[in-house]
Amino acid sequence: MFFKPIVMKFGGTSVEDTRAFERVRSIVRAQEGARPVVVVSAVSRVTDALLASVQRAADGQPCASAHDLDEHFERHLKVAHALLAPPSAARIESLVERARAQITELLRMVAAQPTSRPLLQDVIASYGERLSASLLAAVLCESGLPAHYVDARRCIVTDECHGGATPCAAATERRTRAELEPLLAAAKIPVLGGFIAAANSGETTTLGRGGSDYTASLVGAALSAREIQIWTDVPGILTADPRLVTRARTISRLSYAEAAELAYFGAKVLHPKTIQPAVEQSIPVRICNSHAPEEAGTLVCSEPEIAPRTVKAIAHRTGITTLQVISARMLGAHGFLRALFEIFDRHRTVVDVITTSEVSVSLSLDDVSELPNILREVRQLGAVEVEADRTLICIVGEGLRGTPGIAARAFNTISDINISLISQGASSVNLTFVIDEARGTEAVRRLHEAFFERANDQTPETVLLESKGAAY
Repeated sequence: MFFKPIVMKFGGTSVEDTRAFERVRSIVRAQEGARPVVVVSAVSRVTDALLASVQRAADGQPCASAHDLDEHFERHLKVAHALLAPPSAARIESLVERARAQITELLRMVAAQPTSRPLLQDVIASYGERLSASLLAAVLCESGLPAHYVDARRCIVTDECHGGATPCAAATERRTRAELEPLLAAAKIPVLGGFIAAANSGETTTLGRGGSDYTASLVGAALSAREIQIWTDVPGILTADPRLVTRARTISRLSYAEAAELAYFGAKVLHPKTIQPAVEQSIPVRICNSHAPEEAGTLVCSEPEIAPRTVKAIAHRTGITTLQVISARMLGAHGFLRALFEIFDRHRTVVDVITTSEVSVSLSLDDVSELPNILREVRQLGAVEVEADRTLICIVGEGLRGTPGIAARAFNTISDINISLISQGASSVNLTFVIDEARGTEAVRRLHEAFFERANDQTPETVLLESKGAAY
């Protein structure tokens, strides 16, 4: 392909109502000359409603669960009647009615065939993106833009793990190029839903919650895009969660490594898996605000930029559980860690942070759904101490590991808060630790104040002098 398109992904809040669809239409029109490919999430709250309907059907109430979706079907129809001419609105109305009938039947199947729930749940969840992408394509066409709806299941190929499938890179690239390059060559604007995919068997799969970002990145990598834009309802990636820190500010630029750490450790603007396909192709990723498209947002790219005070942001994640495994068998032995992590691998549970000593291993978990089974096996290796209701805090910045005084300043700032686990050195761009969840908000606010809101003329060297004697 002789040109590089841009990929524009719009989140659920960017298409939540009629005004939001109008904003997206204006944003896409402004980029028409850049050969855009549009990826869109389900309309805000629709995926939650679809998944809740599956649960209610599994509980034996398929008819009631279907009725619960009526208000969300009406939201699509309201946009169609407001922005489309009668013939186009009628086509969307017909599409919505078919979806309503098909979902109702699928919910009956969920109630009647519990073992088929994983597959049926993915099929039901896929309607959110299929409807929003069809509606957005119609809205763009109505305003004269040459949009063309594409079923993302014809592009994104995955394994058969329902609810959180893993893409097959080579097949996804091949099919994406086959589907989208002819449209782009004809100056069309492809519009496809994020989050949804298909296995080689043809069965519908999904990429997990937040997977629309991942779809955008996979499509961007397949097409060697010039830029991937993630349009959301915030002005970019911020220095901290604005719900906790009212003075959080937008970060103008992040490296891939910084953005990946922030996404993984709690910054919800970017899906953790989004960065990897972009990294492999060195494609810039820009986080934009659909409510203020004139703002620059945050650019994520390969070239690192050292901040004046090194620290770029403070991320956090609540609901963390820590495990400490204590065993004299570790002392001078080999194979202990392998045996330990094989347990987590068997139960498909991700370990976030790990530290070791000569006779113990401490680690943190976000997903504890398999914890009882994990503990039964881990206790065969040694004694286990479990602490729930923890908060994981991650301080991120390029050059952090090599800058003196950062750790001292951080721990001096929260010296009266007990820290149960510390990880530094595994990555050159982060310092991670775990504390009691009851002190989490306080800690994030104090750290943000220390690194971003006071002592603006301080350098890392003066911080080091001030922080001598701080507890590590």
